Amino acid sequence: MNKVKKLIRSEGFNNATSSLLAILIGLAFGFVILLLSEPSKALSGFLIILQGGFSTGAKGIGQVLYFATPLILTGLSVGFAFKTGLFNIGAPGQFIMGAFAAVYIGVKWTFLPAPFHWIVALIGAAIVGGLWALIPGILKAYYNVHEVISTIMMNYIGMYLCNMLVKLTIYDSNKSLSQNCAVSADLPKWGLDKIFSNTIGTYRDISTVNIGIIIAILVAILMYIVLNKTIFGYELKACGFNENASKYAGINEKRNIILSMVISGGLAGFGGGLLYLSGANGRHIKVVDVLATEGFNGIPVALLGLSNPIGIIFSAIFISYLTLGGNYLQTLNFMPEIIDIIIACIIYFSAFALFLRSLLPKMIRKREDKSKKSSDKVYGGDK
Repeated sequence: MNKVKKLIRSEGFNNATSSLLAILIGLAFGFVILLLSEPSKALSGFLIILQGGFSTGAKGIGQVLYFATPLILTGLSVGFAFKTGLFNIGAPGQFIMGAFAAVYIGVKWTFLPAPFHWIVALIGAAIVGGLWALIPGILKAYYNVHEVISTIMMNYIGMYLCNMLVKLTIYDSNKSLSQNCAVSADLPKWGLDKIFSNTIGTYRDISTVNIGIIIAILVAILMYIVLNKTIFGYELKACGFNENASKYAGINEKRNIILSMVISGGLAGFGGGLLYLSGANGRHIKVVDVLATEGFNGIPVALLGLSNPIGIIFSAIFISYLTLGGNYLQTLNFMPEIIDIIIACIIYFSAFALFLRSLLPKMIRKREDKSKKSSDKVYGGDK
């Protein structure tokens, strides 16, 4: 019994319970929406959502991992900023600028051999993403300009600047997309595309997954170590908890604010590189006046993962799984936006679940106090 109480009180159990509760309520709400829109097809549509990537076999699982890769990085970007007391809503701009840097290096720097070509392209993506977040960091540290305002502005500047630069440098007018990167800049598959594939007779339908998912998981583990096992991470979190107390303790709060934003932006830019360095069959940059959805989806990923780098890995895979399942809803003539509503509901109920998470230990403690008082009365009566 004591072990059960200890488990219920533990932070890990409460975090997992709150996220699972939010997911279940969000899915139930999504089912209600399906019932209201197409009652006869609601159950079939809901099963398609639950099947997610499994609907198309091993290839579908590979696609889930492929689309989860940038979400892990943008989730880490938002989550890292949360942990250090900042709200980096500029992940879309940092993501697309990092993506442009990676694709530009992949297309133009053909003098680099593999594997140095894709490694340099990823480093370039992280550097450009970090530099794009440097301006909001400086504005926050020295002029107290709220990072939400400055990062939203940088999102749109980044989107339009990326469109202009793509058209000027790496535009393929036949496809209205960015050009294919050199083969030496493509992330290696390491056989993952063949593991996650479907065989139809003699034809093998392979997925787009590559080592990007492995790199993303390793980066998440690294961020967990930095935040929880290093002095540097402690100082960053201390500034987030109380800037004035950190300054009193001798921590350079301005430097840490800037570094937090740069690291956060670098993670988002790195995610852009991982998504777009995936070969001719992978994603290409579109010249459209739309902010990168992978950047904004990093916010629900971070919230659902409670800004924990390890939790973000699982929440990113889950959001990718749901999104892929939502795309298959169109086979039943459902609007694909329904899945966005479900994800929004999950995030909304995450806040409610956080309230329950804080309430549950208090209820257990209150019950223990009552039982202790009643036992004291019994023993007092015997005396």
